[in-house]
Amino acid sequence: MAVDVKQIGERVEKESLLLGRIRDEIGKVIVGQEELVERLLLALLCNNHVLIEGVPGLAKTLSITTLARAIQASFQRIQFTPDLLPADVLGTLIYNPKTGDFTTKRGPIFANVILADEINRAPAKVQSALLEAMQERQVTIGDQTFQLDDPFMVLATQNPIEQEGTYPLPEAQVDRFMLKLKITYPSKGDELKILRRMATSAPKLDVDPIVSLEDIVRLRVLTDDIFMDEKIEEYIVNLIEATRDPAAYKLDIADLLRYGASPRATIFLAMASKAHALLQGRGYVTPQDVKSIALDVLRHRVIVTYEAEAEEKTSEDLVQQILDTVDVP
Repeated sequence: MAVDVKQIGERVEKESLLLGRIRDEIGKVIVGQEELVERLLLALLCNNHVLIEGVPGLAKTLSITTLARAIQASFQRIQFTPDLLPADVLGTLIYNPKTGDFTTKRGPIFANVILADEINRAPAKVQSALLEAMQERQVTIGDQTFQLDDPFMVLATQNPIEQEGTYPLPEAQVDRFMLKLKITYPSKGDELKILRRMATSAPKLDVDPIVSLEDIVRLRVLTDDIFMDEKIEEYIVNLIEATRDPAAYKLDIADLLRYGASPRATIFLAMASKAHALLQGRGYVTPQDVKSIALDVLRHRVIVTYEAEAEEKTSEDLVQQILDTVDVP
């Protein structure tokens, strides 16, 4: 196994140059927000979806569009509004009176990278229309089912402070997002750089498409090959189990947890840990990889009780308590 790890390490070292170029290209536009950029790259490596929450003006949408421009892939932005219909996203059947036939008009969901902007402004019927696309990576229009392109990523943004005209996302849909990110304000130094770069009537937002679809497929294969020891696998399972049965891990938070994380969380945490290791330039997963990404994987999957809310305990607080308590291999 040591030989295999060495070979994987050599492949990681080779691909690190490309990953570094992607970071540099995005850095031409985005100042700071290193964690956001890293998490978007992580989702790209895992071919999965991300939900980004933050106040307006923190470059959520700009970061996603910049990543999309750095990839030689199709990109669609969907602005979610209260009057949006499922057909506006998925597509519809159009009747041709001359021939008496129906033709399929595909919606914007048929692209590699989807920016679902302000996703919580759309009603439940639109949210449910995304479920099949996000999980099965296919879309049904009428009696026909269409496979979506590969890769396929939904990168969604939502605003936590605007409540009017918003709809809470169904738990089934939230669970389909591999990561939920919470974006904060930049540092004083980064904000000064933002001022100097962007405070102009025509800021330079040029990004070269340096990553091909073949590169993405190759990087995804490498991510899957990153070595994970059995002890790390058991550690991941222990963390997820602790969200369901905290007493078994000497955690006195059972009254604060309504639901624990699903098996999908176990899968996503393992995949994300491998991708995190790759982005750190390693061919193997360490416990720190798991701990670094666990909060983003679990914060939207651990549901707290009313008692927790009364004590002003969030899901993040409980996940952090679990990370601090469960034994690390």
